[in-house]
Amino acid sequence: MDQFEYIRILEEVMLPYAEEEMPLRWTFQQDNDPKHTSKRAKAWFQMNMIQLMEWPAQSPDLNPIENLWADIKNAVHEAKPRNAGELWNIVQLAWAAIPVDRCQKLVDSMHHRCEAVIRNRGFATKY
Repeated sequence: MDQFEYIRILEEVMLPYAEEEMPLRWTFQQDNDPKHTSKRAKAWFQMNMIQLMEWPAQSPDLNPIENLWADIKNAVHEAKPRNAGELWNIVQLAWAAIPVDRCQKLVDSMHHRCEAVIRNRGFATKY
């Protein structure tokens, strides 16, 4: 994915969802991947008046989605797909099987995650 595809997804998927589901004030979280920090992406966020969470350049991975990616990776490892079609099916089933309360707990953990990073002066934490 490049910066153009990233902005397309923001425009066509994230923004309509956020406007519908989170009409009050909210902050967008992303890491420092180059496509996220490109001049074009920064301008898009500014133009759409979207507040971004500050993210240190060399931060540990705080994004709760990483925990969900690990869940998917474990499901793929256990299923041992033999081809791309099987892999795609396993990924889709594993994603659909993630309970909403797991996602909510990960989001709710952000306060503690941030505190742990501050306490460790930016070094790795249990998260």
